[in-house]
Parts: sequence; structure tokens; C-alpha cells
Amino acid sequence: MSSCHDRHVPANESVTPEAGVSFVMPVLNERAYLEHAVASVLAQDVAGTAELVLALGPSTDGTTELAERLAAADDRIRLVRNPAAHIPVGLNAAIGASRYATIVRVDAHSELSPGYAARALETLERTQSANVGGVMHAEGRTPFQKAVARLYNSPVGLGGGAYHGRTHEGEAESAYLGVMRREVLDEVGLFDETIRRGEDWELNLRIRQAGHRVWFDPSLSVTYWPRESWLRLARQFRATGAWRGELVRRFGRRNGIRYFAPPALVLVVALAVVVGALQLTGVLSGIASLVASVVVYGPLALYLLLVLAVALAPGGGGLRQKLWTLLVLPTMHLSWGIGFLGGVLRGARDTVDASRLGTRNTPLP
Repeated sequence: MSSCHDRHVPANESVTPEAGVSFVMPVLNERAYLEHAVASVLAQDVAGTAELVLALGPSTDGTTELAERLAAADDRIRLVRNPAAHIPVGLNAAIGASRYATIVRVDAHSELSPGYAARALETLERTQSANVGGVMHAEGRTPFQKAVARLYNSPVGLGGGAYHGRTHEGEAESAYLGVMRREVLDEVGLFDETIRRGEDWELNLRIRQAGHRVWFDPSLSVTYWPRESWLRLARQFRATGAWRGELVRRFGRRNGIRYFAPPALVLVVALAVVVGALQLTGVLSGIASLVASVVVYGPLALYLLLVLAVALAPGGGGLRQKLWTLLVLPTMHLSWGIGFLGGVLRGARDTVDASRLGTRNTPLP
């Protein structure tokens, strides 16, 4: 058995792809989830050889030590370093050190369903696609996390992307995680390391522009565990929104119209605050005040009714989960929208997702 030290692979190691499957996983501060995620990967039954390459960021919770123990216990696990701690950097390092012709992206916060890889490989071949993805099915343990998971699984929460709720198979704009042909990655280039969030969307854009197919198969399911606290959720969504704003700056109309709904909500809320202040001070009164109230407060009232309807709808869980939904849904929309507007106006710059640590603004994926 190789030692823990020997399990680390240089990120720039030159490899010639062979038939087989390389699972690649960026990892940072995932001690509570890593072992289950790794087990779900190693349990996949694929024809031929397989490996799991973990790209280890500078974790502070014992994740690295856990990963080294897992690698020492199973020769299929290999380790590379990701000192930058950014997802695309870690993915590129893992892909660069991987050995096989099919790349399966996996996430330390997720668990693959049984048969996922075999089904994805069959779909990849059957559809002659370059990248295949499936459904991101969020799950929760606490009432808060369950509320977040329910909204992740709803078009109302995350805007209706294929992997959040589409039920029919077909070509797609992007793919959750993704099962990719390495030859196509070599052709179009790996992940853009200047994009810290939304890197998968940008890569799939290049894949499609090169004339290849991105495919969605709803029979592929991945369990995703959302953030465990309100503050971390808000940080995550603000960062994600900022990077979507950056992608709009770079790629304009290639971004779907659904991405503009949360920033529109933020602008309506800001306008309502201004109108309310003008009404309270008497600057705005009479017919003008009435018209402004209808135009500004009307959409907000409809939005609040939507939030209430979602929280009280069947399947919304117990009372605590319903109450969390009343807070979580606006948090997701407003945090994402605020981040988006900042990203559009000034670019994402050095925006990072600090949601995996309490109050530290460490560079995180």
C-alpha cells in the first residue's frame, strides 16, 4: 500500500488518457461530507478501470487529514494540491493529473446515486454528446436545511434550470457536475480559472460553440446538501450572483433571461424604500403618490404572496420548516440579486464564497 505522501500527484503530471473513468473532486472544509461523497463515488460500478482524484484546498477542519487517510486505504484515490482554493483551479489540477478518457466531475457536498456513472456513460455514448448531466436533488437534515433543499428543487427558488426540475431528456445549456469526454476538453480547453463561480456554464458554452452537444438526462440523480445556516446561505448566493453578473459582462445575451429576475426584485425593493421615504416626508402625495404606490408596492405585494404560498404549499414540512421558508426564499433572491448587480456594474473582481467558514473571508470556492 502506498503511503499518504506518495498518494499526492503533481498537478502538472503529463498523462496519456487511457480507456477508463476519472472522477475529479475539488475539496475544501468538507469533513462532515467528504467520506460519504467519496463512498458514493467508489461504489459506482463502471466497466474498466476508475480513479478518484481529490484536489485539496487549504482546509482548516481536518478535511485534508481525512482525505489522506482515505487515499492510504484505497489505491483508487489520488491527491493533488489546490493552494488557490478556487474550484476551477482544483478541477484543472485534478483533470491534469487524471489518467482516463472520461472525466466525471463530482462534488464533496454531493453524493452520486447508485448506477449514476454507468447510466451517464451509456447516455454519453448513445447521444454522442460531449457532456452529460442530470438532476441536482437537494436534501436536508435540519428544518433550515430542508427548507433550503426544497427551494433548490423548485423553479421558484433557483429559476428553472434543467437540472433543477426538468423531467424530459434532451439538449441543455449546461450540465450539473458533468460526465465529459476528455478529448473535447483537450479541444476547447479546461475550466477558465478566472471564473470562480459559474465556471461550468462557461465551459459548456465553449463546448456548444465548438459544435458539440451538452445533454440532460433526468434519470441521473445527485444528492446535494445545501449550506447549514442562514448567514452561509446568504454569502453563497451573493457570491454566486456576483459571478453571474461577471458572466453577463463577458457574454451578454448568451445568459438566459431568468438570471435577471432577482436583480429586478432588488431594484423594486430599493425603489419602494425611496418612494416610502418620499411619501413619509410629504414630498410625494396626491395622485402621484397613489400611482407610485400601485406601480411599486403592487409587485412587492404579489411577491410576498408568492413567498407565503410557497411556504404554506403542501409538502412544505412542519411549522419550523415553513417559517424558515418565509426567510430563506427572499434571502436567496435578494442576496443573489445584490451580488448580480455588483457583478454587472463593477465585475466580480475578487469576490469569493466565504460560506464554508464562519466569519473568515478566506478565498473559498
